[in-house]
Amino acid sequence: MATIDKQEVHEAYEDVRNDETPTNWLMLRYADDNSITLAGKGEDYDDLRNSLGENDRAFAFVRITMGDELSKRAKFALITWAGSNVGGIKRAKMSTAKIVVKQVIKSFAAEINATDHAEVTLDVVKDVLLKAGGANYGTGVRE
Repeated sequence: MATIDKQEVHEAYEDVRNDETPTNWLMLRYADDNSITLAGKGEDYDDLRNSLGENDRAFAFVRITMGDELSKRAKFALITWAGSNVGGIKRAKMSTAKIVVKQVIKSFAAEINATDHAEVTLDVVKDVLLKAGGANYGTGVRE
C-alpha cells in the first residue's frame, strides 16, 4: 500500500479549507510506485489543471466558491487523475492508494475521477459540485 506524509498533507489540506487563506488547491503525486507526496498548492485553478500531465497519477483537493447572489460558500472536491498514458496496473493501484489519501483528505462534497483535461475544467467541477449540493435556489441572477 502507498505511503504518505500525513502531517504535511494534513497541513496543506487545512490550508485549502481555511477561508482566511488564498490557497484553493493542493496536489499529491506519486514520488515512486509506493509513495505519494505533496506536489504543490496554489490559488489559481488553471495552474492545477495545467500541471496534470498525460503520464501523471495524482490526487487534487480543490475549494470552489459556489452559490448565488444571496449566498456564497466554499465547496470542496477530490479529483483523482490518471493521465491517458498511465497503464492499467498503475491505474488499479490508485484505488488502494486513494484509501490512504482519504485518511487525511476527509471532507469533500464531490469526487471526480478524470483521465482527460476536459473532465476537470473549472466549469465541469462547478457543475459536479452544484449537483452534489442538492437544491439550488436563487433569483436567477448569476455572477
